[in-house]
Amino acid sequence: MRRIGRLIAAAATVAIAVLGVAPSASAQDSKRPADVKHGGAIAGQGTATAPGCDQCHAVESTADGGGGFPRLAGQSAYYLEQQLHDFASSQRASAIMSPIAKPLSADDMADVAAYYASKNDPFQPLASAGTALLREGEQLARVGKAAKDIQACNSCHGPDGAGIPPAIPYLAGQYAQYIASQLHSWRRGFRKSSPESMALVAKDLDDREIAAVAAFYQQARNAAAGASASK
Repeated sequence: MRRIGRLIAAAATVAIAVLGVAPSASAQDSKRPADVKHGGAIAGQGTATAPGCDQCHAVESTADGGGGFPRLAGQSAYYLEQQLHDFASSQRASAIMSPIAKPLSADDMADVAAYYASKNDPFQPLASAGTALLREGEQLARVGKAAKDIQACNSCHGPDGAGIPPAIPYLAGQYAQYIASQLHSWRRGFRKSSPESMALVAKDLDDREIAAVAAFYQQARNAAAGASASK
């Protein structure tokens, strides 16, 4: 029954993405079209109360594979805007992001989310983990783990983490360190969004499983590109 309940929850999450129903109090409150140019100014220069987002989120700052801060380029505006609202409301606990998000207006959030969604920065080649860890991560991503009643991550996040816009983010090419940190945050209750799916899954994953699936998704996009090029 537990497995069935999870599948129902996952289906509901996918329905949110497909139908565009807001997952919580709407992150799409802005009544005007998003201003991408203004969003770029916020990203580059910040506001009177917040530093420029690119100080932490620029591709160049994580090209070494550190990845403590997530890649935002090409992520859906809907998802990014919702995360800013979650940081502002403490649905996501972050000593860094919550103080930055709280002073932003709804329009600021919409604009900077649209800016990053519009970017098409190349994915950096990142160091790959060991073969055994990647295989374990691939199994969790594509098949899940029946012994622990864990469904495949791809069942919600799309083929090898490609994402299902607007509500479900891509994981393919995202930094392993960041993916792992967020799974730990859900497991410890610091990230309160998606309690019916992500929180449940994260609590069932041990430290090695988290490291494995994070490592797999970090290299998934480059691996797929390499496979396509070889055909």
